[in-house]
Amino acid sequence: MSGIYIHIPFCKQACHYCDFHFSTSMKKKEEMVLAIAKEIQMRKSEFENQEVETIYFGGGTPSVLSSEEINFLIAAVYSNYSVIENPEITLEANPDDLSSERIIELSKSKINRLSIGIQSFFEDDLQLMNRAHNSAEAKKCLEEATKYFDNISLDLIYGIPRMSNEKWKQNIETALSFGIPHISSYALTVEPKTALNKLIQTGKIAAPKDEVAQEHFAILVETLEANDFIHYELSNFGKENYFSKNNSAYWLGKKYIGIGPSAHSYDGISRSWNVSNNSLYIKSIQENKLPNETEILSITDRYNEYVMTGLRTIWGVSLDRIETEFGIIYLEYLNKRSQKFIGDDLVFIENNILKPTPKGKFLTDGIASDLFYLNLEE
Repeated sequence: MSGIYIHIPFCKQACHYCDFHFSTSMKKKEEMVLAIAKEIQMRKSEFENQEVETIYFGGGTPSVLSSEEINFLIAAVYSNYSVIENPEITLEANPDDLSSERIIELSKSKINRLSIGIQSFFEDDLQLMNRAHNSAEAKKCLEEATKYFDNISLDLIYGIPRMSNEKWKQNIETALSFGIPHISSYALTVEPKTALNKLIQTGKIAAPKDEVAQEHFAILVETLEANDFIHYELSNFGKENYFSKNNSAYWLGKKYIGIGPSAHSYDGISRSWNVSNNSLYIKSIQENKLPNETEILSITDRYNEYVMTGLRTIWGVSLDRIETEFGIIYLEYLNKRSQKFIGDDLVFIENNILKPTPKGKFLTDGIASDLFYLNLEE
């Protein structure tokens, strides 16, 4: 099984924290949709013996596309690939794009999962992040979406400057009040070259504090687990049978093709990525050339990646798999490096699987990087 990710590189406005590839100019939207459809067709040989299990529209803001454009791209996948009977087809959307009419339109398409970028239900947070929607739109779109879609995920951001624990709890409770079966939640991070970074450097807003984010994370885990959510990946919580199949495929190392500018692909041995420039991407596709670069992953790269993704999920890092796939030298290294984290009650081994403890969950990425092997092949 494998997945197709389609990157739609357009947004109405730039969120202050975002460093993904997008453009706020819609001038090339029509050309871009045609180029994406053509890339879908150009790459069908990569999945000759594979069935497509998931199609995911990410971005950018894919909900800026019309329903006709979305249906056109889904049809391009169906006409070039073998798609399973009931694939998960997700559209990332912003509340301001989800009017009642639009939600009804989408419900009649093959889209069967919405991932809605709420981020916060509070006006001051949305303004600080420069989101295009307001609090009322966030609530209204969820009221409407839940009438027509069963499988909905929403995004929330924690660790926002001046956000108290009480306010964060209210955000989670508001999300839960809509009966949503999946929540993705991320700490506000400050990326270089973003408006947020500039606002912090010029002293206009305070920098996010790690200890606040850690408290918010603990509240999030406790509240969602008490409401029957399974914390199946560091930033993702789903009710039974509502895990994101698309994202789970990434974490479990399945193959996927990334279509569109800046999109990444993975085939188990190599990783490739498309150029992060809309004009160059369109020009290249029009000339029948794939605008991508490829990197063959070494055994060390693959070990490091497995440790990183495995530790972030409920499936953990299988020590048996480390030995069979990467070799005894990697297993011995991992066992040795993990001892201090076991001693500090940050990770544990059960049934030959390495997992973070509740105390270690928030620190997963740092622990994983400490378990990386950087020079085995030198």
